[in-house]
Amino acid sequence: MDIIHVFAILITITALFSYINLRYVGLPVSIGVMVIALGLSLLLNILSWGGFHIEDHVRNFLLQIDFDKTLLQGMLSFLLFAGALHININDLAEKKWSIGTLATLGTLLSTFLVGTATWGVLNWFGIDLSYIYCLLFGALISPTDPIAVLGILKTAGVPKSLETKIAGESLFNDGVGIVVFLIIMEMAAGAHDVSLTHVGALFVQEALGGGVFGLVLGYLGYKLLKSVDNYQVEILLTLAIAAGGYALADALHLSGPIAIVCAGLLIGNQGRHLGMSDETRYRMDVFWELIDEILNALLFVLIGLEVLVVHITSSLLWALLLIILVVLVSRFIAISIPISLLRAFQTFTPGAISILTWGGLRGGISVALALSLPAGPQRDIILTMAYSVVVFSIIVQGLSLGKFAKIILARTDENPK
Repeated sequence: MDIIHVFAILITITALFSYINLRYVGLPVSIGVMVIALGLSLLLNILSWGGFHIEDHVRNFLLQIDFDKTLLQGMLSFLLFAGALHININDLAEKKWSIGTLATLGTLLSTFLVGTATWGVLNWFGIDLSYIYCLLFGALISPTDPIAVLGILKTAGVPKSLETKIAGESLFNDGVGIVVFLIIMEMAAGAHDVSLTHVGALFVQEALGGGVFGLVLGYLGYKLLKSVDNYQVEILLTLAIAAGGYALADALHLSGPIAIVCAGLLIGNQGRHLGMSDETRYRMDVFWELIDEILNALLFVLIGLEVLVVHITSSLLWALLLIILVVLVSRFIAISIPISLLRAFQTFTPGAISILTWGGLRGGISVALALSLPAGPQRDIILTMAYSVVVFSIIVQGLSLGKFAKIILARTDENPK
């Protein structure tokens, strides 16, 4: 089946699920379509027990979609650009130390904590997965997903200061997480030149290099936008920045996610206010909001349907429940330590640690990274764990984030900042 037919089927399914959700379910679009897709997947599995093997056809269809490339090399650049475009850079600058510390130190701490605890849990249940692969799981599951986070925050009602921290952290820590993932991948593959010097150089090249590249890209884009006044051309320029910039960063071995976030922030702030007319600004917002909603819905439908290619054994089932708890506890510790260190220099909204812990949603990036691993029993175990955490995160944490934040804030007897 060629890519046109795959896309046609996927967009049709997404449109139908969106309609069903709007008419009969009433959940936020992203969560609603994923829940419906999960329900369909479970229904197909039940039908297969009765001799109707429809799920085989759906599974074959899904196997034709390279999920990790579809997300990491296709959709991610547009989703990150759309998310960064509407973040106020002044709000972000006020929280830069919190966001930077959480995105780096928090991600590294979580990777180690999740990896170590996962290794212990799996050994307890007699499941064989080496420590280095457990760390690999820690690296891919530790970053909060900007796609999931930004989509949920629109309706969660989280205080502004915390919303900025959660959104800012999620925009940057996926880039950091991908770099950590690549480093551990080299170690798992037995690369000979993996040393502290090599790790440091790779981190600087990917993360800092990606940031500088993104700022340069954003500034060049701003100058081009400022020199014309035609919304069709200006929207095309932003598409070129998102798609072409990500591809070029990847070719230069720089972090594409960090580059596009930095470019999007520059365009969304300086470019929006100084380089666009009122009409262009309005049409730009409408266009990128539509792109964001469509791609989000497509991605979450894919996540819901991917359950058909995940194999959960009976021995792994009970371990998964503990691993979900491990990820939450590790997130709590990885948030608590940086915030405790930063409290000496700045104030935090009461209940910040709890809300940041519960608001650390995982999404498609974790599943995509798991699918990018070489085929084998290790990948099957890691993919199943990643998928279970993502589904719990989006459905349980995502749906309850607003209520959870209100309960925590009410207990502090403080007004949200």
